[in-house]
Amino acid sequence: MENTAHSTGKGRTKRSVSEWKSLVAEFQHPHAGRAWWQVFNTLGSVLGIWVGLFFLQRAMEDDKITATSYWWITVLLSCLAGLFLVRAFIIFHDCGHGSFLKSKKVNNALGFITGLLTFTPFHHWKWEHSVHHASTGDLSRRGMGDIWTLTVKEYLESTRWKRFTYRLTRNPFVLFLIGPLFLFFVLQRFCAKSAKPREKKSVHLMNLAIVVKSAGLIAIFGFDHWLVIQLTMMTVAGCSGVWLFYVQHQFEDAYWVKGDEWDFTTAALEGSSFYKLPKLLQWFSGNIGFHHVHHLNPMIPNYNLEKCHKSDPYFDAAPVLKFFNSFKTINYRLWDEESEKMIGFRQLKKQLALQELDQAA
Repeated sequence: MENTAHSTGKGRTKRSVSEWKSLVAEFQHPHAGRAWWQVFNTLGSVLGIWVGLFFLQRAMEDDKITATSYWWITVLLSCLAGLFLVRAFIIFHDCGHGSFLKSKKVNNALGFITGLLTFTPFHHWKWEHSVHHASTGDLSRRGMGDIWTLTVKEYLESTRWKRFTYRLTRNPFVLFLIGPLFLFFVLQRFCAKSAKPREKKSVHLMNLAIVVKSAGLIAIFGFDHWLVIQLTMMTVAGCSGVWLFYVQHQFEDAYWVKGDEWDFTTAALEGSSFYKLPKLLQWFSGNIGFHHVHHLNPMIPNYNLEKCHKSDPYFDAAPVLKFFNSFKTINYRLWDEESEKMIGFRQLKKQLALQELDQAA
């Protein structure tokens, strides 16, 4: 990283590394009160919903409510629990960075508990996510902890099968529904080949813990009821989580460069969006919309991200996405190195058609 100020692609002058580090320094210290209150209102809510679902099931069995009413309320409560699981994952995420609380042991323990709720092995995910932070926006280091992204040139040079696979993967139904369920239920059950013993052990331990936890809940609720509840929770949580991750790095003016051109500070401020959500959604998503601040310094706990963002105009350099206009990002599928923008397949088709016309002329 260079310690000299230089201009971003948007014409804003960036501060040196030492300058921005001094800006964020006061916000990277964990606050026990805020952290434990977040644990209480998040994990306590998830536990409360499970308890509520238990008594709701008993009410149906005692004919106090109809089966139709039971299932409607169960699905709605499970959806609500799914939103709390998104918030739980942000706690898990902060524990992975060691930023949520001061104690490493408590962070690890809390990371395991929240990982159990979200079906994610703590140390294995922590390792993969650290790679994401160290390489986001670098075309030379894609493939771990990110969403599969091809450049226009790579796509055009690909085989038909690879193109078909890429288009299928980038289909919104696959990317935001099938993909998250496959990720959390299947992929997270296996170790990466390059994982070290500690990371591999965390996968096996989490798999065992999930089996024990699921067996206990099945004994209480019955398999059918447990399956509907768990699947609904994880669908809402998984789809929401993948959407948040996607929109924070896959917008039109996202930052993508090759190897030697890559710069940590620029990647943080221009390669991570400020996802400006309505307050309620911001709360459920644990302030992760302030993603530019998080990538600039992952040691800032989520409950300090907004304060840090508002502390200095410097952080306004990040690209802003609002809730409704963020849905346009679904159309961005490829990185166009010529325009330095993410484009869609339709845009590529138009570009190719224009090139053919130019060549014919």
